[in-house]
Amino acid sequence: MTPPDFGRFFLPGPTEVHPDILAAMQRPMIAHRGQDMSNLLAGMQPGLQKLFRTARPVLIGTCAATGFMEMAIRSGVRHRVLSLVGGAFGHRFAAIARSCGRDVVQLDVPLGKTVEPDMLRDALQRSQVDAVTLVHSETSTGALAPLEELAPVVREFDDIVLLVDAVTSMAGSPVETDAWQLDFVLTGSQKALALPPGLALAAASEKMIQRAQDVPERGAYLDVVAYDEAARNNQPTNTPAISFLYALDAQLKRIEENGGIEPRWERHRAMRERVEQWVDDKSATLGLGFLPVQDRRSWTVSCVTLPDGKNGRSVAQQCRERGWTIGSGYGDLKEKTIRIGHMGDHTPDGVDQVLAVLEEVLR
Repeated sequence: MTPPDFGRFFLPGPTEVHPDILAAMQRPMIAHRGQDMSNLLAGMQPGLQKLFRTARPVLIGTCAATGFMEMAIRSGVRHRVLSLVGGAFGHRFAAIARSCGRDVVQLDVPLGKTVEPDMLRDALQRSQVDAVTLVHSETSTGALAPLEELAPVVREFDDIVLLVDAVTSMAGSPVETDAWQLDFVLTGSQKALALPPGLALAAASEKMIQRAQDVPERGAYLDVVAYDEAARNNQPTNTPAISFLYALDAQLKRIEENGGIEPRWERHRAMRERVEQWVDDKSATLGLGFLPVQDRRSWTVSCVTLPDGKNGRSVAQQCRERGWTIGSGYGDLKEKTIRIGHMGDHTPDGVDQVLAVLEEVLR
């Protein structure tokens, strides 16, 4: 099968994988407990720490990011958690907590909105919790939570850990793990890192590790203490997906060769701004709008509202018929919105091209 041209797949995840990264996965297998594996993992740590903006070891797991959401709950929540919910993945974090037997206090905001610092402070004053779950970039709505402003609010309360889903923000917009004092930050390989699905990555604070040591029944496969120890020794916890590690290694090198993480952030911001400008220009003629407000928009996925008479699934299908992929809305927003995943190795020029196709469909 002839692969399609790169640059036409704007799904909000999994995102498109560059041919150079796919080629890197074809290297031969190595012993997962041998020196080659240790060298591979050790060589990736500096790049991963730059990505997460942390001096802590970065944990690598062969699972979906959802697995590390469960790790966050099992290892970080003693009894009760406050879950901030503004979309499907905030709901997922809360549901995982319930399935792990933790009490959940849920703070809900309308779709497209975000929890603000005063709301969080009020909820923490009224609730006896030992953890907070937060989705930084809500993929289902395109809303970006003010994490830099929310994290200090959590710090005002003793003995509460902050557990952050940064699945569609990490590598695509600023996430300052150490500077913002985030206790557990997780992401998945298939979003702004532009790798195949199958890897989860996380950084855990010393406070999180100490908390986990006192939490009984935190499990075996997703034990953050075991992951932290393995990372410090440049070893995997279990037999890893070796080919995916090759892809991660290659992508970290590409990011470094292109100036590091800051230029990558700026490229993602430029892509978001292209979509914003297009929506503004076409709002009157095509009846388009943005679901989140100006200062609360993800840098990696735009959720665009459609006028009456247009269906998100139909619009996405018509784009596919023209050789381009975008996402329809998610959940309750499936028919009312479309989502454009401008992340990973896409460019502003590529965004312009998909927007031109989208305008053709909408007209």
